[in-house]
Amino acid sequence: MNDDQRDQAVAAQYETLPYPSRDPRDETRRLIIGSPSHLAEIEHYLFAGRIPRDQPFRALVAGGGTGDATIMLAQQAADAGLSAEITYLDQSSASRAVAEARAAARALRNVRFVSGSLLALDSLGLGPFDYIDCCGVLHHLEDPAAGLAALTAALAPHGGMGLMLYGTIGRSGIYELQEMLRDIAGDGSPPARIALTRKLLAELPATNCFKLNPALRKERDDAELFDLLLHARDRAYTVPEIGALLDCCALRLVSFIDPASYDPAFYLKDALLLRRAAALAPIAQAAIAERLAGNLPRHVFYVTRRAHDVSPITLEQAGLDGVPVLRDLDGPQLADQLGKDRRITGTKDGLERTITLPPLGAALLRLIDGQRSLREIHAMLDNRRLDEAGFLAAFAALYRPLHGINWLLLRRAG
Repeated sequence: MNDDQRDQAVAAQYETLPYPSRDPRDETRRLIIGSPSHLAEIEHYLFAGRIPRDQPFRALVAGGGTGDATIMLAQQAADAGLSAEITYLDQSSASRAVAEARAAARALRNVRFVSGSLLALDSLGLGPFDYIDCCGVLHHLEDPAAGLAALTAALAPHGGMGLMLYGTIGRSGIYELQEMLRDIAGDGSPPARIALTRKLLAELPATNCFKLNPALRKERDDAELFDLLLHARDRAYTVPEIGALLDCCALRLVSFIDPASYDPAFYLKDALLLRRAAALAPIAQAAIAERLAGNLPRHVFYVTRRAHDVSPITLEQAGLDGVPVLRDLDGPQLADQLGKDRRITGTKDGLERTITLPPLGAALLRLIDGQRSLREIHAMLDNRRLDEAGFLAAFAALYRPLHGINWLLLRRAG
């Protein structure tokens, strides 16, 4: 295929197989959440703990697909009483129809739907935006850097972006299968190509890299399968390549999500190795973590303009006036699940991970509701022996591990 043919094939794919597959009727029973573009994350990482309320919050979802990020952000803004205009932008009329039906099912009034390409943002005259989401789109463009430059041009000077790009190392096995399928299932209708793909997957030997990769789900619907293995244009990035891409557009990395996955200390125990890794620049540390883990099939991260000096709010900055926010978790329920060893164990992308919470962890979790400040929690805590400094130290011992896995964030009161 030449570039024009690939563009046509990509456009045809999303008209035939809107991605991801969504049924608007499901909006009555659940809100799909994720990263980037969770409102608590945006506030924590890009606005130093507090999105300004003096004017409407303007957000763009570039390549909105069937609407996951648009619906999540619009619903969360409405629930928070945040005046917002969420602009959905996509070229696929079939995908837009699904997204519009989902917004209608929720009676959302803060979403504007626009058909078009993110490469045409300048001519569309939609910006500037306080926040831009571009999740799983740039890596399907002929020139991802040109796409990112178009987004950057539409970003307000104080704004930030939430991005997702495929991860080269964590997608081990995918590109070998893609190449194989171009040879044996490269023509015919989408249903015929999908059927051949499923036949191939059923006969993969136990030694095949795709089959061995624990970070990849093996059961997928037709739209997912086509997007994964039969896409006409698909590239992936390592952490250093992401750094180079951001440099091209004068953007600065704020944080990968979740932070612990990109921290060598999450995987290493040897003191010498840890000291060597800690001496490196942040992007080099993240690259080491990526290679150590080997299981990061997608990179989710927040960025701002290089000239915009903003950082995620820290506990030191927030102090007792900070408001801890459990990201879609129930504090008392989580506390009830802790055993005597105070350990939480789970699996992410095939890797089992365990964190240990401090002695006061359960008591603190029971008081975190996303509204109370740390000052209020301190006053309610049934432990009179802790002064303010001791309380903040106890909370820090809880905050560090839970923030590392993106479960606990901070915002400013008000």
